[in-house]
Amino acid sequence: MSAAPRLFPGADGHALAASVEGAGRPVLMLHGGGQTRHAWRKTGHDLAKAGFMAVRLDQRGHGDSPWDEAGRYHFFDYGRDAAAVARALRAETGLAPIAIGASLGGIAALLAQDAEPGLFAGLVLVDVVPDMNLEGLKKVRDFMRAHLEDGFGSVEAAADAIATYLPHREKPRSLEGLRKNLRLRPDGRYHWHWDPRFQLGENGIESRRAELIAAATAAAQRVDVPCLLVRGGQSELVGEAEAKAFLALVPHAEWVDVADAAHMVAGDRNDAFGDALMAFLTKRFILET
Repeated sequence: MSAAPRLFPGADGHALAASVEGAGRPVLMLHGGGQTRHAWRKTGHDLAKAGFMAVRLDQRGHGDSPWDEAGRYHFFDYGRDAAAVARALRAETGLAPIAIGASLGGIAALLAQDAEPGLFAGLVLVDVVPDMNLEGLKKVRDFMRAHLEDGFGSVEAAADAIATYLPHREKPRSLEGLRKNLRLRPDGRYHWHWDPRFQLGENGIESRRAELIAAATAAAQRVDVPCLLVRGGQSELVGEAEAKAFLALVPHAEWVDVADAAHMVAGDRNDAFGDALMAFLTKRFILET
């Protein structure tokens, strides 16, 4: 079974790139900021084998999806994209999709679900809550901005930078996965695949923080579908205090800690993440059907 390339309608006229594998209830996978749909490759394959339609989306300004001409990269924009793709999947299959969102993708899913109740059949939030640790956010932001202007002289140099940032993660033997996250530009240097305005623009993810926290908090309080929070045990963004605050907002939500994983849970411990995800889906969507 292999994934097929697809385009889905997003907001603002965007046609968003995706990989689709399997058949059944759709599962919309929304990556974190600075990632691509390839972060979900193994998860998508496992979901397809389990009887789901796995949809791995490149969010706007990332991967093979277009950059927004107006620089609209706020969380609310990503929420509108998630809602548009979810509607398309529901129209195609007759089933409300399940959303799996990491970081940026998780907030996008929360906002989309709140804008249109019943849009998703379930929510899986991967190391993200409405109000995350500010020091952890600063660490992630600083890393993402460190090489925006000058890029990297080689793929190996980018790998070294990531290894320094993520010392707990074993350096991969192959750099082919990382190569998909880089673009060789005319200056002869490798740059991240995403639009720099995603981080630095007036309408980027750093803007309107207080408004976002209020909206995401209100959205969490109105979640009425099965919900799972998967937290990295070493997460610098979602500590136990932040996780417990989220559970107070969504009392019916389940919570799983993945030991030895930091913020990028699926990348750090894909095996443990997959086990937690499949246990939740089996209980909530497979055994009950």
